[in-house]
Amino acid sequence: MSRPQAGPGTREKLLEGAVRTLAEQGIAKTSARSVAAAAGVNQALVFYHFGSVDELLSEACRYATEQRVGRYRERLAAVSSLGELLAFGREMHEEEREAGHVAVLAQLLAGAQTQPRLAAATAAGLSLWVTEVEQVLVRVLAPSPLGEFADPVGLARAVAASFVGIELYEGVDRAGASRALDALEQLAAVAAALDDLGPVAQRAVRHRLRRATRP
Repeated sequence: MSRPQAGPGTREKLLEGAVRTLAEQGIAKTSARSVAAAAGVNQALVFYHFGSVDELLSEACRYATEQRVGRYRERLAAVSSLGELLAFGREMHEEEREAGHVAVLAQLLAGAQTQPRLAAATAAGLSLWVTEVEQVLVRVLAPSPLGEFADPVGLARAVAASFVGIELYEGVDRAGASRALDALEQLAAVAAALDDLGPVAQRAVRHRLRRATRP
């Protein structure tokens, strides 16, 4: 039996079809047939390119995340404060929700609970966001009194987890999700106020923080 002939761009069509199917039909209805229909190709090509639907979904997770991170990388590189980072996060959240990518994330997280391979791919995808956020935090916290005490690696994961949680929470309580974002922005305002303190006051803050964080 001869292998089906793969046309140019078929792999990308399947990846995009998988993302679209997850957003529109959910992971329970994502199959070789439904993805192939969304991609406009023969379903045999799913197995030709990926071997299995699980592998296709894993690749689609990485593919979609790389596309989204690439879209925002320049804007993240221009962020110069925690307030700007949170404002960017809020704008990005609206854009991602309108584009249907929040729904895709929800479906991937749901599938990851029972599919180890998908869990690993979803975690790898989220790590791309964490890396970008970590770079911003290292840059904006360095001159701040908080920079000496904050853990950018852990904080980047906390920020990513917060936004993932808010994105999913919005599906059941949109007003509550908006209020959570407001609360994060209030914390950013506190950090900005610390940055505006004079040298003497900043030294006092650092002294108190050292005492508070001393083992």
